[in-house]
Amino acid sequence: MGCQGRKGADSFLTRESAPMIPSDRPRRSALYLPATNARAIEKARTLPADIVILDLEDAVAPENKDSARDAAITAVQCGGFGSREVAIRANGLDTPWGAADLAAIAGSGADAVLVPKISTADDIAACEVTLSGAPPSLQLWAMIETCTAVGKLDAIAAMAASTRLSLWVMGTNDLAKEMRAKLTPERTPFLPILSLAVCAARAHGLIILDGVCNEFRDLGAFRAEAEQGLLFGFDGKSLIHPDQIAPCNEVYSPSAAELLWAKTVIDAFALPESTGKGVIRVDGKMTELLHLEQAKRLVSFAAQIAEAS
Repeated sequence: MGCQGRKGADSFLTRESAPMIPSDRPRRSALYLPATNARAIEKARTLPADIVILDLEDAVAPENKDSARDAAITAVQCGGFGSREVAIRANGLDTPWGAADLAAIAGSGADAVLVPKISTADDIAACEVTLSGAPPSLQLWAMIETCTAVGKLDAIAAMAASTRLSLWVMGTNDLAKEMRAKLTPERTPFLPILSLAVCAARAHGLIILDGVCNEFRDLGAFRAEAEQGLLFGFDGKSLIHPDQIAPCNEVYSPSAAELLWAKTVIDAFALPESTGKGVIRVDGKMTELLHLEQAKRLVSFAAQIAEAS
């Protein structure tokens, strides 16, 4: 399918951080779309998702893999996604399509390639080799969704220091299947894994997104799961339906109360009597320089959200 008059691929912002300790750009919501669904992709160009993920893996039947790859590349090169980051989820390295996917995505102009079933640091190294000819701007994102990966989280995350790895996406559905665990609203079997994954990501400077919520018709259930993810420290959440974007963005955006606190802290430290002090009293509470740093980043994050809107 052609570009229908669209110009070349858009330029995109870059970002590293979490909603409560934000940095360059928001990554609150990441919407999966089948690369074969041209109508959905066209609509995605107008949706308020921070990230659009064109899927070549789970959402595409084996007989459509090659055409889906071509469609994803065309969509990226047509552009029109504005400030949204655009990633393409490849098929796994051990599938008949994985190598061809990575080779095509390497020169596509996408912001990132998302690789599923990453289980070891060697998997990241293999991706890096395959992507060696790609522009430095192409990020490598990895799905954490196997039992093997859970035991090797720190080693996988440490590859960020020497590769283009920059972001993890939790794959809770595949993890549940492999564990033979049940995905309940509380996600009880996965709570230790979610905590460990966030800790490993933070230790090595990775962005980390929570897995999808399958209850796309029950936005109350979705919001509860998104709030749980925020509590754990995730930067955002992957989504399977456009209706999930608005509540996701709301959950992962600073609230009015948080911004008021942030501005109060910044103003208090700016007072002449606070000069040179590492601890001051703000609204009756002891407030340290680390809180000032959090406050400044929170205000910056809110400004980035407003700029991208």
